[in-house]
Amino acid sequence: MADLYANENFPLAVVQHLREMGHGVLTSLEAGTANQRISDEQVLAFATRVKRAVLTHNRLDFKKLHRRQPKHGGIIICTNDTDFKALAARIDQHIKQNEPLETKLISVTRKI
Repeated sequence: MADLYANENFPLAVVQHLREMGHGVLTSLEAGTANQRISDEQVLAFATRVKRAVLTHNRLDFKKLHRRQPKHGGIIICTNDTDFKALAARIDQHIKQNEPLETKLISVTRKI
């Protein structure tokens, strides 16, 4: 199972489903970094420092960061999906297919 860091914009319901699946997910609120206007670079640096992959909906910015800073704990970018359980299942599936997550950019899209 993966150690993850959920960016501030990431739904808590998805975090809870991932935890039920056995993943260790730390939220920005739990880390004490919520509501502080922390830059994406700092989010990635923090996650890397604590050996976690970032979970985010901020796809464009984190794609750019991955190109500029390819050494990180992993980045999982997701499209918005209000079916939180299904999104968590897709994230879990992508994690299992891509472990270890270090240096990887993983894109999880919504099924149509």
